[in-house]
Parts: sequence; C-alpha cells; structure tokens
Amino acid sequence: MAVARALTALLSLAVLAAGCQGADAESLTRLPVPKPPAVQGAKPVLWVSLAAHLGSQPLVLEGASAPLELVDARGERFSARRVQLRWVAQALAEPIEIRRSVLGPFASFEAAEQAALTWRALGVPAEVAHPRDWEVWAPADAPAPQGTAPRQLQQRLTQQRVLQFNAASGWRSLKGPVQIQAPGGLRFNGGVFTGPFRLQVDAYGSWTLVEEVPLERYLQGVVPHEIGAGSPAAALAAQAVLARTWALRNRHRFAVDGYHLCSDTQCQVYSDPRQAGSAVRQAVSRTAGQVLAQNGEPIHAVYHASNGGVSADEDEAWPLPELGYLEPSLDLDGASVQGLTLPLDAQEVAGLLARRSGVVGATHPLFRWRRQLDQASLRKGLGPRAASLGSPLKPVVLERGSSGRVVRLAIDGPGGRVVLERDAIRRTYRQLPSTLFVLAPSGAGSWNVVGGGFGHGAGLSQAGAIELAARGWSVEQILNRYYPGARLVPIQALPEEGHRGAL
Repeated sequence: MAVARALTALLSLAVLAAGCQGADAESLTRLPVPKPPAVQGAKPVLWVSLAAHLGSQPLVLEGASAPLELVDARGERFSARRVQLRWVAQALAEPIEIRRSVLGPFASFEAAEQAALTWRALGVPAEVAHPRDWEVWAPADAPAPQGTAPRQLQQRLTQQRVLQFNAASGWRSLKGPVQIQAPGGLRFNGGVFTGPFRLQVDAYGSWTLVEEVPLERYLQGVVPHEIGAGSPAAALAAQAVLARTWALRNRHRFAVDGYHLCSDTQCQVYSDPRQAGSAVRQAVSRTAGQVLAQNGEPIHAVYHASNGGVSADEDEAWPLPELGYLEPSLDLDGASVQGLTLPLDAQEVAGLLARRSGVVGATHPLFRWRRQLDQASLRKGLGPRAASLGSPLKPVVLERGSSGRVVRLAIDGPGGRVVLERDAIRRTYRQLPSTLFVLAPSGAGSWNVVGGGFGHGAGLSQAGAIELAARGWSVEQILNRYYPGARLVPIQALPEEGHRGAL
C-alpha cells in the first residue's frame, strides 16, 4: 500500500505537467512519466523501445553469454541468466481519475504533431501519444482548434500493473524503473543487444523495455533494414546520414512514454546492430556525426522505397508547412523530362506511369503496380464508416498535389461521402503501395488502380539512391538531389537540445 500511496502522490504532483490547469484540478490528463534524457553532445545516446505495451503476458529475458543483472528503484539486486517476469494487478490506495480531450486517431505521427501544434497555438498544452494509434491529448474541455471536434475521455483507475521477478525464493515484486545490465548481451527478438536496458511504466499504465543505445550503434541496427545491406557504398552512406538526421529530428516522438524512439515502422526499423556487415559499418563510420540541416536544425529527413519517377511535396504526404528542401521533382534522366511539367494532372500521371525507360529507380519491384478496388475492399477499408454510405460505393479523386499524387480521395455512396486526405488514404487502403495512381472503371462497382512507387514519395527514393550510387554518384550528390538546400554539418554544429526550437 505504501507503493500505491507514493504513486498516487506522484500522480497528484504531476497534474500541472500533464496538462491539467489550476491548483484545484480533480483529475489527470494521463499517467505521468519522466521525460527521457536530452539527446545531445558529440556522442548522443537514444532510448529506444524494443517492446512496448507490456503487462498482459509474461516476459522472459535471457543473457546471451552471461547472467543479466537487475536493479529496481529500491536498490534491490537480482542476477540470473534467464529472467522470468510477470505483471500482477494491485489495487491502488485511492482511485485515479483520468480526464482528457482527444483528437484522432491520426494516420501518422506527423499528422498528429501538426494537430498538437495547432492546439498549442491556442495556449493548450497538447501532447502526442500512441496508445494504439496516434492521438493528441489535452486537458479535459480545452478549447478546440477550429474545425475539430475532440472527444472527451474519462477513466477511473483502481489498479496498477506491478512487475514481479521469479527469484529462487519465489515471485518478488520490483519497483520500476528496473535497470538491466547485460555484460554478455541481451538475447531478444532473434538478435543480441548490448544495452544497458530499462523496464519502465508508460503513459497508459503498461510497461516498456527500453535500450539505451549510442546513436552510431543504433545506426548499425537501422541502415541494413531500411535500405538493404547490399546497396552500393554511397547509397548506404546516404541512408546513414538520413537515419542519423531523422533520429535527432524525431527524438521527441515518444516523450509522453519516457523514451525517444520505437524500433518498428512507426519510427525506423531497428534490429541487432551486431548483424551489420562491414559495408554498413563502413558507411556509418564514413559519415560519423554528419547530419543534414537547415537553419541550424536537423531537417525532416523522410525517405521511402520508391517514388515512381516523381518526388512528392511534403504537404502531399502530411499536413506540414512549407519546408523548402522537400520539393516536388521529376526523378528522370534529362531527355525523359520532355512532355511532363509540374504540377502533374491525371493525364500526365497516366503518361508517367506508362514509362519505364529514363526513370531513376525503375528496378524496384513496386516501381509500377496494379490493384483493384471493388465494393468489398472499399467497405473493408472504411470499416464502420461505410455503414451510413449505402450501396454502391464509388472512389472519386478530388485533388492531386504537385507531383500528381492523390491528396484527397472521396468514397461516395447514396447516403453520403467519406473524404480521405494524404496519409489517411494509404492507411485506409493498405493494398495501395502509394498515392501516385489513376483510377479506371473495370465493370460494375469495380475500379482498376494503376500506380507507381512505394511509400509517401517525399525525400530520398531508396531505389533512386541505389541506382545513382551504382552510376558513381557521391553521397553528397545523392543528398543534394533529394534535399535541395539542406547542408551536411557535424552534430556539434547543432545547438544543444534545450536551446533548439520546436521541431
């Protein structure tokens, strides 16, 4: 009970930090979690989640070649080669009231962050969270940004999840955060990680396994999974620069949960750095400490698998302001540009999609693709939203961006219309590799979708970088092609985290 009372007291102290206003606030916006440490200095360290939302199932951690050493918040120490952990429900001394305004879900962190910035412009302390999907949280009944309708969430928490360790004497409770040292490495998810590690509570009452990993080691676990270890040297080096820049730019992505980045596709895919081959290690070493920057800040270093022959503007993928270095551009050899001018209309997109020669990155397996949307797939994508539309449904392109990508897609029915925008299009219809496509009827209630590329299309095309590197382009030339105006600078040239502007 003492632990529960301490937790309740901590929650009460965190009311202001969590966003509740006034000294007499009766509830919390969320469970409070300490922020992760600043990512700064010449050799920054990231806190990366290896597994999140833990607490419903037991967890087994295994030392690769030596016992693991665990130390909980009370200083209690345990050591074992194979650690069995579980979570049990424990009653709180006093219930905790959670009340908040919620926007979302959003298709991406980028979209959620822009909504949070809009809310903050009204003086509301909004936060981005990821309980299942991306959401924005603010104090209950906070003034809503124009054109939004936040839902009000209210929870009464009566229990907490307590972590237990299977010691020789039986199950022992551990007070988080739990520090884990792995002298011989931690065997996890098919790999071996060096650590150190932490088990800590998140903003939802579940737990997270976090690795504290130096940035340069982190890149060794990212680069081969993002672009492929067999890519030419200049392409690997470009990917290393971008992964480093992206990590610094997005270090706040999971601040609400007490760590910096995840290890899956919601961030950059991160796996066992020990498996990085010599080419990857050389690429990371060759570019050590180098980032792409503009106006003293790391750029929004987004990248994707294939642009299909034309790079997207940033606001074709997400509701972002003009960034300058993410410009729509035809990714073609000189002579192939003839007959195409930006912005591309539907007819020009169809013409581009008919081309294979003269287009950079044409060897990618999804450089050109075909899909079909029928009544069943249209309804499945919309889920419950389809019920009020009636039948039949019809997809209608409402707007294209400068690169010709669909930025507003309507699904019409006799009973109404659902409009999907930007990243929500691919999230809703995951069978579509990109939004660079044209629609053509193919019988009653069915449409052929002819498209090109894989991913959002903004920034570096990995297929393009691979081809250009194979032609002899340098890493600098590749980066200049896809991020015009951005400069390669050492990390030391960036201001300290506490002095940086909002990203």
